[in-house]
Amino acid sequence: MTILISILGLALLMVIHEGGHLVAARAFGMRVIRFSIGFGPALWRHQPKGSETVYQIALIPFLAYVQIAGMNPLEEIDPDDKGSYANASLVARISAIIAGPLANYLFASVFFFVAFLIGGDPTKIQVMGEGAAQRAGLQNGDKVVSIDGVAITRWEQIPEAVLPRANQKMTVVVQRGAEQKTLEVTPEPKAKGGGGQIGVRPISAVPRLGVKDAAIESVIHPAKVVEALVVGLGRMITGREKPEVSGPVGIVREGKRAVEQGLADYLFLLGLLSAYLGGFNLLPFPALDGGRLMFLSYEAVTRRRPNARIEAHVHAVGLLMLLALIAVVSVFDIRGN
Repeated sequence: MTILISILGLALLMVIHEGGHLVAARAFGMRVIRFSIGFGPALWRHQPKGSETVYQIALIPFLAYVQIAGMNPLEEIDPDDKGSYANASLVARISAIIAGPLANYLFASVFFFVAFLIGGDPTKIQVMGEGAAQRAGLQNGDKVVSIDGVAITRWEQIPEAVLPRANQKMTVVVQRGAEQKTLEVTPEPKAKGGGGQIGVRPISAVPRLGVKDAAIESVIHPAKVVEALVVGLGRMITGREKPEVSGPVGIVREGKRAVEQGLADYLFLLGLLSAYLGGFNLLPFPALDGGRLMFLSYEAVTRRRPNARIEAHVHAVGLLMLLALIAVVSVFDIRGN
């Protein structure tokens, strides 16, 4: 079930992205022929009554696309077809392309906002290395119920209780599954000034915030993700950082872990992925939205359209390279599991 939820989350991000393209295209009067999640033969297809658009789920579950009439540079275009992408204004075509990444970016804020509003369980712990907690028998996922009889409801209470108790035995009650366990833990004098430490940290990376703080963080975090993407690519291109790429298999695996940690962590991960997807698609690479924007920018500067055959071939090669990269990375993800 956790794997299924993770896959559905990834599909939701693709629907959001392609939904952005669809909404913008229709807003400018373009005719959307197909809305597809995945490539290849259709496993499921539906065309609502009175709609020109066919919605489908395809066999190869990598990526997704919206087919807009006249978007293929090699299509034969009727100059009188007002619903064709090719006959739309430059502003309309740029808007239709940029709307996908923008939708992902905006929805990232929504995911972050709800994640911070809900917050993870601050008393569930992760046991770190060879420390006092591990020797005492504490385990990853334990929920700290009380320390020396004092109920624990916030993460901050744990270091507050441990810090002044270096080398002094403490009674820690944890919830593990359906049962409670009472353990004896002796903090080590490893903190600053000889204070006590037991070697645990909160398992959830998402703090619970009020509405105002959650709103502020939901605006800041997508920008941080895109900044990290650009900086990371720059470091990889200059050889200062080793490339680390994860494909759909690796992303689904991370999603599964987030689901197991709780709803807040899962929504936080969806926010990260949504912002990353928005930023990544704007990279000037053929077949990506950024690649199409390069050709539109050329048109804006030169006031003439690029050669249709060259544009089509560039996007086709880019798509093949992208699919090949996804396939290779997926194989490494599977082998590394």
